[in-house]
Amino acid sequence: MQIFRAALVAVTTFIALAVSIRPGVAEENSRLALTISIDGAIGPASASYVKDALAKAAERRAEIVVLRLNTPGGLNSSMREIIADVLASPVPVIGYVAPSGAHAASAGTYILYATHLAAMAPGTNIGAATPVQIGAPMPGLPGTPDKDGKDNKAGEKDAMTAKVTNDAVAFIRSLAELRGRNADWAEKAVREAATLSANAALQAGVIEIVARDPADLLRQVDGRMVEIAGKTQHLATKDLALEAIEPGWISRLLAVITDPNVAFILLMVGIYGLIFEFMSPGMIGPGVVGTICLLLGLYALNMLPTNYAGFALMLVGIVLLAVEAFNPTVVIGVGGLLAFVLGALMLFRGEAPGYTLSWWVIGITAAMFAAFLVAVLGALRRAARGPVLTGAQAMQGLPAEVLDWTGTTGHVFANGERWQARGTETFRSGETVEVANIIDLTLVVRRAAIAAGAGGSA
Repeated sequence: MQIFRAALVAVTTFIALAVSIRPGVAEENSRLALTISIDGAIGPASASYVKDALAKAAERRAEIVVLRLNTPGGLNSSMREIIADVLASPVPVIGYVAPSGAHAASAGTYILYATHLAAMAPGTNIGAATPVQIGAPMPGLPGTPDKDGKDNKAGEKDAMTAKVTNDAVAFIRSLAELRGRNADWAEKAVREAATLSANAALQAGVIEIVARDPADLLRQVDGRMVEIAGKTQHLATKDLALEAIEPGWISRLLAVITDPNVAFILLMVGIYGLIFEFMSPGMIGPGVVGTICLLLGLYALNMLPTNYAGFALMLVGIVLLAVEAFNPTVVIGVGGLLAFVLGALMLFRGEAPGYTLSWWVIGITAAMFAAFLVAVLGALRRAARGPVLTGAQAMQGLPAEVLDWTGTTGHVFANGERWQARGTETFRSGETVEVANIIDLTLVVRRAAIAAGAGGSA
């Protein structure tokens, strides 16, 4: 009994010690610095990746998240999703434009302004945040010459241009005021596409840190104060080990299918897969592959800045090309090809860098359709000039073997089938005859030309 009590006391003591040291263990495990990297254009895949990574950082109670940026910009919708996730993150997010030679242009500038602390590596730049659709000199702005060489007044600005510009300015100024950064330069980056180098951005109050590498960044971040959910938080980041968060399979899939060129190819494979399935019912393969590709392509179109008038024009072109295959006329085929090319050119709006359709993809696809059109017309021309391969005319002159014969009627074997036959002569079983005609599914036969020639020479 005493041994049992002693064992019970020992187990209880061990559990108490484990519980007492667990907070320390949790605190040690929370000493994480996680890294998210955005390289290239910002789109749906980037937004999904950042959302998932910030959720993981919150679950693992990371000390900070370093958001490394090297981007020419991207889609406005994806940029706003990323900014919303950064602002709502319970883990401090440090924006870092790196490595040397990288830049945070357009949408990247907005995202860097939204982070709790902004940093840049030497040899990097930030700015050029003008919305792409108004990236050219904007008519109506003061100091911008009009067609007559005169300066337009502010009241004459294009309404849509003014709305987009003012919205972008208000958005970036609100981020600058939230983080205590230079709001005037932020507005200048939107209205005038201004840019700054790393040191110039530090002097202008656009960023807080210029760091050579991630280790230097952690040393400089250590001891700084940031505001999280209305509360001030002290950062202790010195000597933290950085751990990268890689994109999940969903983000990787989005990165592939939301490429405009891949989405375009998926649409073509999907549409023509279904066309082939309807032309040859029961093949199954083209229908399954076509359905999957078409759904993926339509999903990508929903995520991208799509001009649905261009998509409709593409569909009209494809339908005309399909009609051309069944009812060949040069006019329908050429019209379908022209409609397809024009629709492809209009399919994606030039809203952001990295999200335009390649001329090579359009050209190759159009060339394939043109080759298909030429091949169909050539095959039909050859078929019209060639011999008839079906019907009564195709049977004329074929050899037939007499199976049985009585008087002037009997049965013969011709073209792999048993036929009723009649003729003006009497034939023997096994004799080879020639088909002269077909009347009411009965073959009219005559003595084979070879046999007749042989008999005459004898």
